[in-house]
Amino acid sequence: MSMPSKTLIDLETKFWESMVNQDTEAAVAMLNEPAVMVSANGAFKFDHAGYRQMADQGTQVLTSFELSDMEVVFPNENTAILTYHVKQGMAPRGKGKGESAEQEMNDSSTWVRNGQRWQCVMHTETPVDTTTMH
Repeated sequence: MSMPSKTLIDLETKFWESMVNQDTEAAVAMLNEPAVMVSANGAFKFDHAGYRQMADQGTQVLTSFELSDMEVVFPNENTAILTYHVKQGMAPRGKGKGESAEQEMNDSSTWVRNGQRWQCVMHTETPVDTTTMH
């Protein structure tokens, strides 16, 4: 059976699009319950209601994104791990794109297959140390 790398890349991209569009329900449909996030703010577990609260009330909004260097690994047929680089535009909620600040991150997402649907169970983001880049 061929592993659906393109399907997972498309889902990851669709998740990012849902954040730019502030389409919380589209994102929730792609999330496992519970899901886990690890970022510079720490590690936390959340259910769908918790994601809705973060997405709808967070102090920052995603205004743009550019994914690159995407790799997909399948430890088994029902688990996929994506790693990639992202340039993302973040702005304070309620401000325009003109207030956007670009950030660079190295991200990973773990997706599990529940029946015919893939759902994201874990996402990590690590800021890129631009001082060491040549």
